[in-house]
Amino acid sequence: MGRRSSHTPEELRELILDASTSLISEGGLSTLSAREVARRIGYSPGTLYNVFENLDDLVLNIEGRLLDGLARELESIPKDGSPKNEILALGRAYLKYTCEKPKLWNLLFEHHLPPGTDIPLWYQQKLDSLMQRVEAVVAELLPGHKPEEVKRSAHALWAGVHGISSLATADKLSVVTNDGAGVLVDLLVSTYVDGLKKTA
Repeated sequence: MGRRSSHTPEELRELILDASTSLISEGGLSTLSAREVARRIGYSPGTLYNVFENLDDLVLNIEGRLLDGLARELESIPKDGSPKNEILALGRAYLKYTCEKPKLWNLLFEHHLPPGTDIPLWYQQKLDSLMQRVEAVVAELLPGHKPEEVKRSAHALWAGVHGISSLATADKLSVVTNDGAGVLVDLLVSTYVDGLKKTA
């Protein structure tokens, strides 16, 4: 039996998000349930649905927190006048952030919305904002190129960085290579940036 609410709606929202995040960190997405979250915070399962539309909405908000955390990490990277050094630093920060919380980060790619359900605008805006930081640096390497070309190049590079980090967080990198994820990210970024410079 749940207890009578002793928290404001915002406090209750944070309680639910914290408990759900801990649950996923411990055992992955499959361990998340309204009943278990409710047990951890001392409320009835129905309380969750007074705060979040459904479990998908709850998971999207957990993912939103992760994206905000990554944004803060990337924003802390200083601009030193060298696009190559900046992209290297962004790649290393991305890898570090994802490897610090592998089960949570993998949530972004394990969780799928029901067919026909659109990603919320606020969520898409977070994703776009993250990529814009990379696009801005790539634009410095490709002066005079069309915005869509810059965007495509930035996305191709980041897809590669993400692929390495995904293998690392899934503990599958050793199947592909004996090199560490950091070595591979540096090699990928350096090689790609050098190639972009030649096309500028």
